Amino acid sequence: MALCVALGLLIAGICPVVLCQSDGTLRRDTEVHEDLNNGTQMDSLTLASINTDFAFSLYKELALKNPNKNVVFSPLSISAALAILSLGARSKTLEEILGGLKFSLTETPEADIHRGFGHLLHMLTQPGDQVNISIGSMMFVEKRLQILAEFKEKARALYQAEASTADFQQPHEAIKNINDYVRKQTQGKIKELISDLDVRTVMVLVNYIYFKGKWKTSFDPEDTFESEFHLGKRRSVKVPMMHIEDLTTPYFRDEDLLCSVVELKYTGNASALFILPDEGKMQQVEASLQPETLRKWEDSLRPRMIDDLYMPKFSISTDYSLEKILPQLGIREVFSKEADLQSLLYPMNITSPRSPWWARACAWS
Repeated sequence: MALCVALGLLIAGICPVVLCQSDGTLRRDTEVHEDLNNGTQMDSLTLASINTDFAFSLYKELALKNPNKNVVFSPLSISAALAILSLGARSKTLEEILGGLKFSLTETPEADIHRGFGHLLHMLTQPGDQVNISIGSMMFVEKRLQILAEFKEKARALYQAEASTADFQQPHEAIKNINDYVRKQTQGKIKELISDLDVRTVMVLVNYIYFKGKWKTSFDPEDTFESEFHLGKRRSVKVPMMHIEDLTTPYFRDEDLLCSVVELKYTGNASALFILPDEGKMQQVEASLQPETLRKWEDSLRPRMIDDLYMPKFSISTDYSLEKILPQLGIREVFSKEADLQSLLYPMNITSPRSPWWARACAWS
């Protein structure tokens, strides 16, 4: 059986920190987080499923806005940054943020949502000698403003988020400080997160994810060769094509969606899913992406011998203006003058009209 993996960008990008339950580790060891003070429970798998729902919704919007382009992003990076921001939000602003992240406050108390995120981030960043995952957040706040102590305490305790002052009246210096921080935290993978700053900026919220893993069954460099990678019926490019023979790995053929699913494991407790739609079925597969689809694939995967597995060697770098994307998911007010963040900052007494602005960074290796 020969299989050429042509589409793995979506799942490979978001799998290391959200979609892969560490070979069952989540289910076995950290499925339920219990708050001993009030007896409430937060199911990590439930939170991961909700985050997957947000991931697929966001993916569809990004794919729609970027036709015929590769899409790569970290949904956990984005949702964690928004969840941190929601700690300082009130009223409609708060409701829109959590609703856009697919949470229902009538079903899950706000406090449980934050505890769930905190537990998930803590679990993912536990040190290990096989897979390296680093996740963190930093708030750069205009030096003339002051963050509320309660917000700062909660952000640090639940999200390991720290705060630093910045002089946004000196944009070149502020940009350098932010980019230096991101470059250091992502091991140099993201060299320039920000190239300019809006004059109204009062806060930049950066979230980064750095993932480094080694395949359990490595691709032999001597078996990599130059080959054609087909971008469509009429377009192809020359790429380094990696190759493995006689690989036994979890596999599933989805006859309903007409695609093949392959799971490749890293050493340690992580893995990635790669999806290969049949020719002409890309849009059908994209339209069907939802948590139930992922669960079906995970439950259906079975070890199978693949005679030849081909995968292009690739590197992807991109950026998006989420201010134009997130409103499609219902998150609107936070990007407007009506944003209610009075639980984050002391009342602003700056005379010129200003507004918060945030960014996120993610990196894989």
